[in-house]
Amino acid sequence: MSTAIKVDNLGKKYIIQHQQQSCYQYTSLGESLSRGFKNLSKSLLHPIQGDTSLENTEEFWALKDINFEIKHGDRVGIIGRNGAGKSTLLKILSRITHPSTGNIIINGRVSSLLEVGTGFHPELTGRENIFLNGAILGMRKHEIKKKFDEIVDFAEVVKFLDTPVKHYSSGMYVRLAFAVAAHLEPEILIVDEVLAVGDAQFQKKCLGKIEEVGSEGRTVLYVSHNMGTISQLCNRSILLRSGLLNKIGTTDDCIQHYLNNTTENKSASSTIRKPTSRQKLIINSIQIIDSNGIIDNSHPALLEIRYETLTIGTSYSISFELSNISSGIIFTSSTLDLRPNVELGNHDKIGEYIAISYLPTQWLLSGTYSIRVAATIPAVEILDIFPEEITFTLHDSSSPVAILGEGRRGVIAPRLDWKIEKPCV
Repeated sequence: MSTAIKVDNLGKKYIIQHQQQSCYQYTSLGESLSRGFKNLSKSLLHPIQGDTSLENTEEFWALKDINFEIKHGDRVGIIGRNGAGKSTLLKILSRITHPSTGNIIINGRVSSLLEVGTGFHPELTGRENIFLNGAILGMRKHEIKKKFDEIVDFAEVVKFLDTPVKHYSSGMYVRLAFAVAAHLEPEILIVDEVLAVGDAQFQKKCLGKIEEVGSEGRTVLYVSHNMGTISQLCNRSILLRSGLLNKIGTTDDCIQHYLNNTTENKSASSTIRKPTSRQKLIINSIQIIDSNGIIDNSHPALLEIRYETLTIGTSYSISFELSNISSGIIFTSSTLDLRPNVELGNHDKIGEYIAISYLPTQWLLSGTYSIRVAATIPAVEILDIFPEEITFTLHDSSSPVAILGEGRRGVIAPRLDWKIEKPCV
């Protein structure tokens, strides 16, 4: 197969400014104004020298020494922890950001779906943005018209087609953006994990479309923290670590390498996250209590999810999915399991809450597992997906099968009740 993308010695450098510690850490308004006038007068008297007393800078390489080649028809997953450089790489390949070093050769028309808000003009309607994106891709008007109805049907936004997209919800925005990116027949489709904003049914439809695009011989680059989805969609993967290319190869090899290097001390994850203006709920941390990343299946493990509600009156559900590399998603569970068919989470106070669940480890085979957490309005909208998975290794030390040294086959390992008796004569 011919080469779709070739990257040689790619690097992206940013200059970070740091504010040095000052004796004026706590000052009055008058002192701040006085100091400001002094600095202004210094800059006027010595314009070349400037004021460097309170600032210094450092270089930060978001990507460095990246080399790889992707063939036409490859479906490539980009994996790695937050800050590994995944989104930066996609922005460079999409020509949104210029690299600091290296060369990139791209053979084919590229269509990208990155952060919510990129690619569309907020003042234009959905209809106008479809034609604008097609024109940017180099398509003629009659070519876009041929795909227009298919795009609108896929995005499910026909009622709002002549409304400026600045009035769209994040879910509507992503539906239309993905439909445009996937249906305008790019040779190379680049998708960041922006699909997390949409509802579950639309996510499933998008993943099906990505598979279809790949099966047609077009190239797909897909970023996700969901290892099950990466395993399902991609035949090859690139693993990034702290801006460096850690591994490239088959998807199973890359995922196993990623999990092996993140299992230790990864049974808990928390991060400072800034909610968007429209966000109703944000997940702040997830952890397995009393675990250092290794769990014994002799007793259930306790999963704790901390989240914050940002609006009043939104009915929501907290859920998680448990996956492993060999079988994908093992099962999912949510707070709806507590009281089926009853709306949960309709709290009348804004603030932090904790959701707790027990993992049925006695039902699981030995191996490495990952947990992904989300908050949803059931069957309507995904409110938030925590950006990192937690991983753990499960050891079977209590079942007779493990004691005898025999392995179990299958996806789960339930210990069922058995009865042995003599037949009646």
